[in-house]
Amino acid sequence: FNPQYLPNHLWAVDSVSGMHFRGSKRKVDYVLAYHYRKRLAQHQQGTSPPEPMNRADSMAVFSNGETRKGHLELQPDSGQHIPQEPLGAQVIELGPLDALEEEKRLQREEYEHNLVAAGLEIEKDAENKSQGLSFVRIHAPWQVLSREAELHKIKMPTKKMYAIKEEGGILKKLNEIWCKLTEPLQPQVPQENTKMKILQIVKGNEESYNSSFYCISTLIANNVYDAAYPLHDLLYQEWARYGVFYKFQPIDLIRKYFGEKIGLYFAWLGLYTEFLIPSSVVGIFVFLYGCITIESDIPSKEMCDQRNAFTMCPLCDKFCDYWNLSSACATARASHLFDNPATVFFSIFMALWATMFLEQWKRLQMRLSYFWDLTGLEEEEDEKDKLTWNDRIPGYAANCGLIFFMIMLTFSAVFGVIVYRITTAAALSFSTNETTRSNIRVTVTATAVIINLIVILILDEIYGAVAKWLTEIEVPKTEKAFEERLILKAFLLKFVNSYAPIFYVAFFKGRFVGRPGHYVYVFDGYRMEECAPGGCLMELCIQLSIIMLGKQLIQNNLFEIGIPKLKKLFRKLKDGRTEPKEMNTNQSKDPQQWDLDYSLEPFTGLTPEYMEMIIQFGFVTLFVASFPLAPLFALLNNIIEVRLDAKKFVTELRRPDTVRAKDIGIWYNILSGIGKLSVIINAFVIAVTSDFIPRLMYQYAYSQNGTMHGFVNHTLSYFNVSHLKAGTQPENSPFAQDILFCRFKDYREPPWSPNQYEFSKQYWAVLSARLAFVILFQNLVMFLSVLVDWMIPDIPKDISEQIKKEKSVLVDFFLKEEHEKLKLIESFITRDKHKHKSGTKDQRSRAASFCQFNQSQKGSVASFSSQHTEV
Repeated sequence: FNPQYLPNHLWAVDSVSGMHFRGSKRKVDYVLAYHYRKRLAQHQQGTSPPEPMNRADSMAVFSNGETRKGHLELQPDSGQHIPQEPLGAQVIELGPLDALEEEKRLQREEYEHNLVAAGLEIEKDAENKSQGLSFVRIHAPWQVLSREAELHKIKMPTKKMYAIKEEGGILKKLNEIWCKLTEPLQPQVPQENTKMKILQIVKGNEESYNSSFYCISTLIANNVYDAAYPLHDLLYQEWARYGVFYKFQPIDLIRKYFGEKIGLYFAWLGLYTEFLIPSSVVGIFVFLYGCITIESDIPSKEMCDQRNAFTMCPLCDKFCDYWNLSSACATARASHLFDNPATVFFSIFMALWATMFLEQWKRLQMRLSYFWDLTGLEEEEDEKDKLTWNDRIPGYAANCGLIFFMIMLTFSAVFGVIVYRITTAAALSFSTNETTRSNIRVTVTATAVIINLIVILILDEIYGAVAKWLTEIEVPKTEKAFEERLILKAFLLKFVNSYAPIFYVAFFKGRFVGRPGHYVYVFDGYRMEECAPGGCLMELCIQLSIIMLGKQLIQNNLFEIGIPKLKKLFRKLKDGRTEPKEMNTNQSKDPQQWDLDYSLEPFTGLTPEYMEMIIQFGFVTLFVASFPLAPLFALLNNIIEVRLDAKKFVTELRRPDTVRAKDIGIWYNILSGIGKLSVIINAFVIAVTSDFIPRLMYQYAYSQNGTMHGFVNHTLSYFNVSHLKAGTQPENSPFAQDILFCRFKDYREPPWSPNQYEFSKQYWAVLSARLAFVILFQNLVMFLSVLVDWMIPDIPKDISEQIKKEKSVLVDFFLKEEHEKLKLIESFITRDKHKHKSGTKDQRSRAASFCQFNQSQKGSVASFSSQHTEV
């Protein structure tokens, strides 16, 4: 990939200045950076200074056995010379730090000598200060690239080209119309020819390349080098700017610049963002439906009607008075925005949406794999040096124990917030201010959610570090195994951390409260908290929205922008303190590209990028029944996220090494698991958390006229206030003497029943209906998901046909090559036979042996040709 083929307006960096060896046209392909430190002392008398070492004429041995002058160049700065050690000075006995620095210098020399011996060309900065930062610039000649391509069996293009079949008929017309409509959304970058494809074959032997060099990652870990990175030379004006948020991403150029692994991430992120558009539109319609029908909702009108004197039991002991249900009118009306029949439809739609998204991603991934020549890519696993079970037991034991401890820490944090809510509500109920006492529920809910958000953000950072440490002590034998185990641990911990408070509100809050006269207490005098009169769904919506939006705004955006900048500033300050104050004529010069890239934050992998999107995917799908606007807020965030990640990759992070990958790996399995889990969770949210099933049961089983009139009275049970425990009655209540019965939300027998306060028949009927709905909903959605999966093939039809065609063309190509070899061998046989007849005795002997050899070659070629003809 040569940047010179791109338009000039796509470049933010001069492609010549700072990208080549000084005074040369050789491009800098890679940079090694390190800090050095010298120690000089006065020579003893009678000794002469050592001869300065000049390594500019080192020898390089190439793979063909040729020996020539090496390509190691010491580059002093302009107008400077490499300083010699002063007379009368020598290196005396080294201390521990100096011995360590000398060891690092020797390792660097050996490593760089091996690079030169491998055919690479190196340019070094002169170490002309007592200590400082130095760079080693590396250029890979074409011969070295060709040799390594053969050793690593990379596909090489041939002269054979073939046309890619296009869809015909109505699909072609629709595709043309779509291309015209989306033309303004296409980035202004060179487009690859998708109608022709070059046939590529694997050239090279089956031997694997074994390097005898030090591993650069090991040298960096040992502080021999500080960093190793390729240079940034391309910043897309059509990709990394917020002003082009409405345009498609140039995925092919991203892949060429960063490699297939990062290219697949941005392709997945782009598809996910596009799929959020239809779900956002449907979610808006569901929300608008709730707004439109709020005035016609009979249960809300009954709760708000002050003529219905529903006197409710006190919310706390002693200090809370009896209250009227109409005071919760606002909560009831707000709950209808999300708790309505359209929510059920939206839950089914989102389950099918998740299935269609995963199926479409498999198709897009297959298409990209075909055009990026990844279809034959296989992961190589090293089977040597496997660790035994005894070696792994300490790591596994520490993993299980610490993960269990971290999960308990999350549950402890949730329980701590529950205690905060209970104690704060009790403390505010003591207030003499009527406004404070009337807004207790709102105050407690808002502050508790903010505390939850802060705890989640802090524990997320802790869990990320813990997951990495746990993976390291397991000692995985491959990088792929390390990454997968790290992802599983980090996802498990962050999943529990992010969703534990939401699970509590959805499925546990208000379920273990008890009843008046027999409440459940956390501590002495502190009752378990109850749901609002309109149910817990509204509070679940508040909890979900604040945590989701807070994580997106603070963790996904502010942290991604602020933390790299702070680290960059800290590194500059640190280097400024350690840099000696010496005269340097280069200070007035503009910094080179390798200097600018060194100040950037090193690339640490795609795990944080995927993780934040996977957690967001969970917010969008798992509890979408309680918050239909979640896809909309996710879409708005991702429109910024795509450009934020692009800007971060090209301006805040060092350019990573390109890595080939045929898919997104374990992330797909996690997405699939979340999609299946969302079906179960949304079924329980609708059945247990919302009032959808009780309303349905009342309308068709208990209502006398088939309407919702009387539903509120049906869901409220009676309690005789004289049965309250001593010391729990409201103190100083102005109308306590006038109240004989108070109401509470539950299905229980009235106090005049023989089985007073026991669960009524309606309770068991509603419970049975809830469980039946869960089973019906889950099976219906699973059936529809399987149907969608069956209807949408994993491999697009055109790609499947092209793969077959490519195999056929490849066979024809090999047949043609073998037939040409066969003709050449036949010509050799004819020539050898002629020499056998007319030559001298010695010539006839050699001709006979050559003739016999060519006959055997002819037989093998003919056999190969016949086999391919059968294929």
